Amino acid sequence: MTQRLKIFVSSVQKELEDERLIVQNLLNTDAFLSAHCTPLLYEFEPASPDKALQDCLHSLDGCQVCLIIIGIEYGTQVDGLSITHIEYRRSKEKALPILAFIKGDRRLKREAGTMKLLEELDQDGIKYKRFGNVVELQKEVRAALVKLLHERYGITPTSDENLIAEQTIEATSPFESKPIERIPWKDLDLDTARRLIATAKGCDPRTLSDADIIAEAMQRGLAWRDHATGIHYATAAGIVLLAKDPSAVFPQCRILADAYRGSEPDGDPRDHEDIRAPMPLAIDRAIAFIDRNTRHPMRIVGLNRLRLDEYPESALREALVNAVAHRQYEDAGRKILLEVFADRVCVLSPGLPPAPITLAKLRSGKYRPCSRNPVLAQNLSYFHRIEERGSGFRRMRDQMLDHGLDQPIIGTDTGYFQVTFPGPGENIERIRVPERQLLVTPAVEAQLNDRQRQMARWLAEGQELTSRQCEAAFGVTRPITTKDFNKLVDLGIAEKIGSGRSTRYRIKDQGQSLSNRKAILDNRKP
Repeated sequence: MTQRLKIFVSSVQKELEDERLIVQNLLNTDAFLSAHCTPLLYEFEPASPDKALQDCLHSLDGCQVCLIIIGIEYGTQVDGLSITHIEYRRSKEKALPILAFIKGDRRLKREAGTMKLLEELDQDGIKYKRFGNVVELQKEVRAALVKLLHERYGITPTSDENLIAEQTIEATSPFESKPIERIPWKDLDLDTARRLIATAKGCDPRTLSDADIIAEAMQRGLAWRDHATGIHYATAAGIVLLAKDPSAVFPQCRILADAYRGSEPDGDPRDHEDIRAPMPLAIDRAIAFIDRNTRHPMRIVGLNRLRLDEYPESALREALVNAVAHRQYEDAGRKILLEVFADRVCVLSPGLPPAPITLAKLRSGKYRPCSRNPVLAQNLSYFHRIEERGSGFRRMRDQMLDHGLDQPIIGTDTGYFQVTFPGPGENIERIRVPERQLLVTPAVEAQLNDRQRQMARWLAEGQELTSRQCEAAFGVTRPITTKDFNKLVDLGIAEKIGSGRSTRYRIKDQGQSLSNRKAILDNRKP
């Protein structure tokens, strides 16, 4: 297939806004559909000086499929026809495939204009599917598009893609898709949005215009546009990820962190933080909270004095990301809880695993990915907060075992999903020094600046880096990153792979195992 199908979604906007957004999210998050389709919703398109009708028709003219959803209301009329009706006739004129979905059964009382539209569909021989709720709508839309893609291009989803889609549709919460009119896009943390999007795209944040940022946000289900006013607003998912304080809109969007002196909670924690920030930044602050409330033994390896972590940071971050991505947001009275004890760290997320995922499947590692918040999960993945969707608990287990600790304990507690990381207790010596180490002597380390030290850490973790990634991460120019990489290569830390645009850098092979890849290059004083 040489191009993606552009799917124009036609319907009365206000009455069917939930249905419109759920279709957009389905096409953006479904593993098969997202690879071959692009949804186009008028409210998510850049503003135009044209009139609403002409703007809609112009957008429709650039699409290959019309997906029409019909409810009760006929909608705004122009010369006696609703905009949806006019879009339908325009699609007929262009001989576009028309996929029609009708909300409710034949007994439902509809407006006169809506009945005339349905009669026209019948006369034209358009076959349509009925649905009663958004779950049924997603199933019907997916089935119709899978059939269309097979007929047109001979492509079909795998059995795994079908099963994951079925499970995700059943579990999906409508929360994250809600258009929230109280929060204009301009009031979000746009610096954070720019930085996260630039890092994900591998470009310099300074090269992204405001229009680029809003277009990316709309495409990813984080923003929408009121076509009547031209004002851009955040969706619920956009508020969770990018609002300066998401809890100002959704009180549940906070991380409450407590650190206790002993092994049981008490009324006097030694450290407490109510973390209110865009959730990607809140996760970083939660990691910092754990860091300052846990131990960091020092080890001598070769000529290096290494600062170790009591717990593997990557496993803790995975648990916190999962808590943000998969929690039950409809429960407005509960927050994500982070508890640090003398012998363990606990992350508690409101809500139980969505069916058909069970604790037994999670513990065994034999499950397929399923999220009740696929837009949040996908964007956290896009922002590099999740490396691989669907394998988080297996990675946490391996990271804990590689660290010399027992595997995480997964369970539930009074409506919370809980992940417990057992610590080393009094036997701090059981923490393992990572097998793969960069033996950086003091003389070598003295030649590295802070930026180069961070690049070396990423390389040691097994990442392959490009100049574009580092330019975005540090906000520097190409000549500077080239100089940084050359320094790491000259010191025997990195090696260059490929050439031209495919140039990338990896850790120089020292013939050591890759089972534990985290390198601690921090020579800070204890």
